[in-house]
Amino acid sequence: MANLRTAMDAAFWDLNISTPQALDGVSRAVPGDSAPIDGARASKALRIQQLSLLGNGFPLGIIPSFSPSANHKELGSFALQSLLGKVVFGNWWVGLIGQFRPKKLISSIKAEFSAAEEWDLPLLKDTAKKFLDKSLYAVGLCSQIALTSSSSLLLSTEKHGEKEKRRMKAMLFHKLPDHDITLEAAWPELFIDRKGKYWEVPESISLDCSSLVSDSGLRYRFGIHKNNGLPLALDSIDRETPQSLLPGVCMKSAFSYEKSKDLWRQIETEEDVIKKTGPDQFRHRSYDIRLKEPHAAISGIMGGTCEAWFGGRKDSSQVVDINSSRAKDRGRFVADLFGSVCYTFQHGRFTKTFGDLTRLDARVDISSASALANSVYNLCRRAQSQRSPNLQSSPRLSFIFQQQVAGPIVFRVDSKFAFDSSGGRSGPQLEDLICSLNYSLRLLRSGKVVAWYAPKRKEGMIELRLFEF
Repeated sequence: MANLRTAMDAAFWDLNISTPQALDGVSRAVPGDSAPIDGARASKALRIQQLSLLGNGFPLGIIPSFSPSANHKELGSFALQSLLGKVVFGNWWVGLIGQFRPKKLISSIKAEFSAAEEWDLPLLKDTAKKFLDKSLYAVGLCSQIALTSSSSLLLSTEKHGEKEKRRMKAMLFHKLPDHDITLEAAWPELFIDRKGKYWEVPESISLDCSSLVSDSGLRYRFGIHKNNGLPLALDSIDRETPQSLLPGVCMKSAFSYEKSKDLWRQIETEEDVIKKTGPDQFRHRSYDIRLKEPHAAISGIMGGTCEAWFGGRKDSSQVVDINSSRAKDRGRFVADLFGSVCYTFQHGRFTKTFGDLTRLDARVDISSASALANSVYNLCRRAQSQRSPNLQSSPRLSFIFQQQVAGPIVFRVDSKFAFDSSGGRSGPQLEDLICSLNYSLRLLRSGKVVAWYAPKRKEGMIELRLFEF
């Protein structure tokens, strides 16, 4: 079924979203926005690990991606990524990622030869110099060291040739028997809002403790986060900055209770797995163990959040003259409730070559119960037109459709609709859409190679994802 845990994780600063805008393939969802669609979530495997494995199936180990370069349209959207090298020393490894955007180079060489009257040595020298244009390239360095059997330190930095500053990240992870503790810092941190627009926060630091999901379905987490510096919209469009990205320190806690109930399920038996061909027999398992049983189920999650903000208000020197009213509106202390309900239907066991998997997940998300109640109250009083719309008050309806194409190949569509009339239009509005082809890897039990494209963001990439449910 759809990953309902994002209903709580969306309130924090560490929900990873896939993006080809960064060499590590990760951006952060803006805290407080509605939960992103499942297809947008980043892989649990590091990008450098993905490239190491994916490179075995691509010519010369080069992986294509599509991402428009903000304010540098001449570079184009098409890019090629590759793992340039990796070195392992016991519990420590370091790897180097490279990226090349060919459009500008091809266009400039074409213009150079078109304008030339004859091909001579100076022309070839000028053409060779164009390969030295640093804006064509990006390079990233990533390193991880296992400090103990339960602790690890991850360091990474990347530099894009068309940008002046490099991006740096550090993460310390420690695993306890029932909790995960994470300390993260980034300079700057890349965020993506619900409209698919990117923001950079100059400094972002988080300390988070989250519990593992218990058998009862109870889960909780708490943490402290600090933003420093004014958020920058990468597309240079004057937009209202999300409140949660403004400077300040936030202490936040949340809890959730998740429950699932099967309406019906065809349990896998040995007869379903063992196939006989004459005197011989072999085990014919599903391409993905999470998709091995036809069923229909309904699941839900509900919980609450509590946060307290310090600093970054209207009188802060960092917020003066830019989005000051937004900083003022951000409450010192806020408590709220959230909830999601999902219905899942699956036909087929995903073992045969054709027609053995059709699956639909339909999910309704309410990210802020207080905002929804306030919206309903204003609607009853017919005063909604006199108030600025609260985007959190709009429920979201998400769909995941999966259909087997042939063998391990599955076509998937993730979509999300908002019931928002703030733009003057009534009815559901398409908020996000991702189309993908998934190649399930039976040897990994629940791993797959995903080639996805997001039309609203005009982005796409190829990833290796593991245990996405």
